[in-house]
Amino acid sequence: MSDASAVPQRRAFLFVLITVFLDMVGFGIIIPVLPQLIETVGHVDLAHAAIIGGWMGAAYSIAQFLCGPLMGNLSDRFGRRPLLLLAVFGLGVDFLMQALAPNLEWLFAGRVLAGICGASWIIANAFVADISAPEDRARLFGIMGAAFGLGFIIGPAIGGLLGTFGPRVPFYVAAAVSGLNLVFGFFILPETLAPENRRPFDWKRANPFGAFRIFASYRGVLPMCTVLAMFFFFTSVYPALWPFWAKARFDWSEAMIGGSLALFGLIMAGFQGGLSGPFVKWFGERRTVAIGLVCAMVAATGYGIVWTLPLVVVLMFVHGPEGFIHPMLTALMSKEVPENAQGELQGGLSAIMNIAMMLGTIFYSQLFGFFMSDAAPFQSPNVSYYVAGAGLAAALGVFLWLIGHQREA
Repeated sequence: MSDASAVPQRRAFLFVLITVFLDMVGFGIIIPVLPQLIETVGHVDLAHAAIIGGWMGAAYSIAQFLCGPLMGNLSDRFGRRPLLLLAVFGLGVDFLMQALAPNLEWLFAGRVLAGICGASWIIANAFVADISAPEDRARLFGIMGAAFGLGFIIGPAIGGLLGTFGPRVPFYVAAAVSGLNLVFGFFILPETLAPENRRPFDWKRANPFGAFRIFASYRGVLPMCTVLAMFFFFTSVYPALWPFWAKARFDWSEAMIGGSLALFGLIMAGFQGGLSGPFVKWFGERRTVAIGLVCAMVAATGYGIVWTLPLVVVLMFVHGPEGFIHPMLTALMSKEVPENAQGELQGGLSAIMNIAMMLGTIFYSQLFGFFMSDAAPFQSPNVSYYVAGAGLAAALGVFLWLIGHQREA
């Protein structure tokens, strides 16, 4: 790589990190106040707000499931820059719509719009694949994960504080953050996909089901997609329920919920940014995934058992290596895919992630709502975490079987 080409590539990676960071700040800002906003707009209690929140998450995931591969394939045809800017724009409009929402329909419409435009990380990961050698991708994807974590440190903390001024205020701030990021990217972001590496757009490859068929042609990709789907389904318990669970289990305030998420973001960023490289060097990508799945299983089960804040904090440190799983699996799969199909890979992975999280969000919100209602045989906010722990144990078993089978082959 020449010095002349290295400069725009470094600039692209820096902007992508900033974009991911700011988008997670904007997303994290709203989490502590989402239960209160749904309760206020929908005139419902906490149990029903959790169910509605689950359906809102499902609406987002369905839209992104259908459109994620489209965005990835469009980026393989037209370049990364315009698609990433479109994603940032859609997220900002979503936040503004939710800030102004007079009813639940507006909340749902905003989530669908954000899903259609696609999460910025789809194109961000394709950017990373464009500018890195295959052997460097695990480390760079880990740094990307750290940017997610750092955004999650600041976002929920700000959201918890802003929530004291009303449940809509954080959404206005999140919209402003996305707007500033859009302007910044418009003037700074270079294009990283060279014209000779672009390929014609094909509708057959630009839908989630077509993407799955394409995945089958790449060695080892489809089996790892199974593990990734299980991982996202069972860990969707956190975005689906954390603020609702915290209120029901500990009666935490919005500021306390934001602080807990900020602390977890700090821990996750430390593991992903500081330990991804050493873990890959010491254990390799496959063993690092296994370590992450073990820790994820223990943490999920533990959240259902803990009864004090200090124990929650201890579990967060146990939970930290979970952050290795997604970037390591992505790195393993990206090595099996040609350079002109990296956007397609990321779009397909987005579809998998979103259908898994959609089903998981619906499942967990319904489960939580049921076990908090009078119809349940016993009332408890913890049942979902026990289910998540068992499911992650199953994902670990599938992964270990797959890597053993690959070695034999």
